Amino acid sequence: MGGIKRKEAPNGAVKEVKKQKTVEHKKSKLDAAAEDDGDSFGDFSGDEDDAKKAHTEGTNDTKVAADSNGAKGFKLETTSAEAHAKQRAVAKERRAAKPNADVILRSKQLWERLRRKSHVPREERKELITELFTIINGRVRDFVFKHDSVRVIQCALKYSNQEQRRMIVDELKDDIRTLMQSRYGKFLIAKMVVEGDQGIRNVVVPEFYGHVKRLINHPEASWIMDDIYRQVATTQQKAIMLREWYGTEFALANRDVSASTSLDSNADLRKILADTPEKRKPILDHCNQMINSLVQKKMTGFTMLHDAMLQYFLALQPGTEEHTEFLELLKGDIETKAESKDGDGSGGGDLFRNLAFTKSGSRLVCLSLAWGSAKDRKVILRCFKDTVEMMASDANAKMVLVTGLDVPDDVKMSGKAIFHELLGQGIEDEKARLDRLEQVVTNLSTRVPALFPLAGGAKWLMNDQDKLILDEVDEIRKTTSKKAPEFRRKGLLEHLSPPLQEVVLKRAESLVKTSFGCQVISETLLEANSEQSVEQKVAAKEAVAQLAVGDPSEAGHIAHDTAASRMLKTLVSGGSFDPATKTTQLAEPRLEFASALFPVIKEYLVQWACSPSSFVVVALLESEDVSEGVRKEAKDALRKGKKNLEKAANGSGEVVKAVAQVADSDAKSKKKKKKVEGAKGNAGARILLEKLGA
Repeated sequence: MGGIKRKEAPNGAVKEVKKQKTVEHKKSKLDAAAEDDGDSFGDFSGDEDDAKKAHTEGTNDTKVAADSNGAKGFKLETTSAEAHAKQRAVAKERRAAKPNADVILRSKQLWERLRRKSHVPREERKELITELFTIINGRVRDFVFKHDSVRVIQCALKYSNQEQRRMIVDELKDDIRTLMQSRYGKFLIAKMVVEGDQGIRNVVVPEFYGHVKRLINHPEASWIMDDIYRQVATTQQKAIMLREWYGTEFALANRDVSASTSLDSNADLRKILADTPEKRKPILDHCNQMINSLVQKKMTGFTMLHDAMLQYFLALQPGTEEHTEFLELLKGDIETKAESKDGDGSGGGDLFRNLAFTKSGSRLVCLSLAWGSAKDRKVILRCFKDTVEMMASDANAKMVLVTGLDVPDDVKMSGKAIFHELLGQGIEDEKARLDRLEQVVTNLSTRVPALFPLAGGAKWLMNDQDKLILDEVDEIRKTTSKKAPEFRRKGLLEHLSPPLQEVVLKRAESLVKTSFGCQVISETLLEANSEQSVEQKVAAKEAVAQLAVGDPSEAGHIAHDTAASRMLKTLVSGGSFDPATKTTQLAEPRLEFASALFPVIKEYLVQWACSPSSFVVVALLESEDVSEGVRKEAKDALRKGKKNLEKAANGSGEVVKAVAQVADSDAKSKKKKKKVEGAKGNAGARILLEKLGA
């Protein structure tokens, strides 16, 4: 049976292959923008637009032909090489017809040479820079609005002196905002403020006055303005820019006044509202509208936004509808369980994560945790999952972790969420886990949340700024939390004590070598108490006592280390000294460290009494935490060496000379050597003589 024959496909049919799209990565740091010198221009064969036009014209040399089967095809009259040569010729003609074509081409050639920093001798570089400035002087505006030639001006800024840089800035001072909104010109602004002096910065920054609202919403200008605000602007300039978030009248006031005229730089919103209470509603509405606009656009990484959010929140009255709505706005960025792909509600939260790493933002997060309900705190803390270690290392974000430990009533949840990741409890390898622990507790920043349950807001742990935030949070906690602080602290210690006692037990020799490590040992033995680790604490106490083994007159002994001496004295005393009451606050339960230390140092007790650590022996006779048996035995041993104590008290004697020689050999600076040479007698030995006489 006959059928219909299928028509064959044309012989010349070729499957079209789609090209993969490439996405340009935008840098978001001011310094990175300032360092961007661009890519090579190759042989400067032509601009992109010229090349495209030339290619279009080159294709006109083709003719359409048909084969015997009727299929259409294309036939070139010239070869590929000839077509490309013609394209290059057309592009060259177009480029030559443009204004300043010759000088721009020469400037690009100079740039190509200058950008290879390691290949250009200093003298040659000076000559190239001099030639470059003879070209661009008076023509800077002709260079900066093209993606290729703007890099020439960036290069000139990088290698020029301040006078030459000022010349470039003076030519462009009326185009700064235009350049900021340019895809390529914004990098030139970054180079200006990074390479320039304060005088140049004082020209650039005032150009933002009156235009903050528009620039912060611009896709190109927003990040560069915020980086300049954060890194370059003075305190007064920041305040002037921040005031524009409070209303149009503030922006108009900045725009109408010249940069040389002094402007009102008070950005404290509470003070502004107190001075003009009739404007409270429009000011708050305008600020809230700007904040909400950026939050909804997911543009929450701006430092200026964080400063404005904090000022707005501090101006609200707690318990009001505005106060509640703002807290809900912050939480609105966090996905609920229904919205989250994982079903645990752990999605979103970029707003809180961005806030945590700036000064104003971290304070705002701390206040949000303090004012929030138990559910709110749980939701907020969930945002920081897997970022605890990074936050603990940051000067601002660490206080968010401290607040996360200080305010929730559910200490089991907060302690596990923070300590498990911070202390590396999920690391199976013991050595790696102990390395992580030791690094955390001896680092200036990470030790704050790690040791906070032990020391609270102690001066040696927190700076004044962190202490102010903690005091503010504690005052709010009185009205929002139900659990007593002592019960919260006890619950946290159940999580914290075992790992700290483990690192003291197994890394005591390493910890005692640094002052931070000595503080960790003291606080752990005195304050870290857990029902699950009583035996481990006893073992840790014995391990620390063994550090004092040996003759204290020998070089390298811990008796000559100031931090170790202070640590042993504190442990023997049984608690920390309270300057307010001039007494020692004994730890509960009692440590009784002297019972572990005395057998170790008994043989060399007189040498200890004559050493720089003589106050350790003084604590043996004075502390209420020392048993009567140990005190009596210590006194008997000291009476036998009374002559040596007298010589030490007067600054003479063989023991004192030996100790002085060791101390002098260990001295690492001239200042310490002078202190050793000028010492007149041992103060601890004099006190011991008085007690023995009594």
